Amino acid sequence: MKSFCQYAVALLVANLWPGLSIAQTVATAVPTITLDDAIQRSQNADSAYASAKANAGVAQAQRTIARSSLLPGIVYHNQFLYTQAASVSALTTASNGSTTPPVRFVSNNTIHEYTSQGTVTETVGGAGIAELQRANADAAAANALLEVARRGLVSTVVNDYYSAIAADAKATIAERALDEASQFGHNTEQRETGGEVAHADVVRADLEIQQRQRELNDARLSAEKARIDLGVFLFPDPATSYTLASSLEQLPPLPSRTDIDAAAKAHNPDLRAAMEALRSADLDVKAARFSYLPDLSVSFLYGIDAPQFAIRAPDGTRNLGYAGIATLDVPVWDWFATHERIKQSDFRRDKARVDLTVTQRQLLASLDELYREAEVSQQQLGLLDKSVQTAADSLRLSKLRYTAGEGTVLEVVDSQNSVVLAEAGRADGAVRYFTALANLQTLTGSLP
Repeated sequence: MKSFCQYAVALLVANLWPGLSIAQTVATAVPTITLDDAIQRSQNADSAYASAKANAGVAQAQRTIARSSLLPGIVYHNQFLYTQAASVSALTTASNGSTTPPVRFVSNNTIHEYTSQGTVTETVGGAGIAELQRANADAAAANALLEVARRGLVSTVVNDYYSAIAADAKATIAERALDEASQFGHNTEQRETGGEVAHADVVRADLEIQQRQRELNDARLSAEKARIDLGVFLFPDPATSYTLASSLEQLPPLPSRTDIDAAAKAHNPDLRAAMEALRSADLDVKAARFSYLPDLSVSFLYGIDAPQFAIRAPDGTRNLGYAGIATLDVPVWDWFATHERIKQSDFRRDKARVDLTVTQRQLLASLDELYREAEVSQQQLGLLDKSVQTAADSLRLSKLRYTAGEGTVLEVVDSQNSVVLAEAGRADGAVRYFTALANLQTLTGSLP
């Protein structure tokens, strides 16, 4: 059904663009996905990576907010204030002879008061500087965790990518095995007709054909499942048809252990995230302790604060003016709130130290395990290549012996099974090596 739909779409496109043949249209309708394409597409389809990316963005915004709190703030303040007047008997006489009734609130100047001022305010305190430093550490830790999520996603995509290639290879192996079994069955029937072999050989060859057909059906189903699993990261519709550009024959080399150790120490995102988390916890303690120290706030105002919303008063006096305010707030008593905040920060710092120690130990253990896994899988690949070659030679010799009347049908069938198992094992071994190398590269920062 899917192939029919593709053909129908291709026929429609060919009618719209007569220069393209239907075969060309079908070919261009199916995208070819490289490993880099798969990694790039997967970053738009993974919720864990999207969550880590959002957290990194939030941490970056928080760093900007913390930095802005240390810079002078500018506000253009506008206000109209109405205050109830006092009794008429309490009139006051100004120097120019005019009378102004006093207001009932001593903090206000006149019945109608207009304020239009530009205000520049700056607060100087150690807590704000420590908060900025902590926000920088949090942002660095969030970026490191984003890299952890990205590398974990890349490792998963690499495994799914080469698993899909291996599944396709196994389907091809199963098709080739079915063709081999069918050809052998045909030859057996011909030899039975010539009286060279017994009917039992034909029956055994037919059983082998049935077995190969079942294996082919299972291999095709596994290949389709593997492609759908990978398609979840690639397309809105996981069932979209695509081809894979890489193969299991192009094996990247395994770096030396010295290079792996050096890269892991310099570029491991888990270790960097733990170190930045500890630095953030240290700065959190520092910021909490700054609450014991006073803060100095300085403000400068320029504008009008007068009974008229105008540059000049009715008597010609200029309303525009400026003022400066300096405030020093000295903490005296807060019922041990600052003390408890420092204790909270100390607890978080202790936990961050333990997390860093655990991360360092896990890094050393993971390096040993993953590098050994990559080494063994690489060695196994060499043995599997020899097994494939040996099994192919064994099948060739078994068929020659059977044709010459010196071998049995069971020897040929056994050789066919050995070839299938060796080729399938080689495909699994390649996936194992690619996966082990990808897992190792998550610790070293050398992933794409």
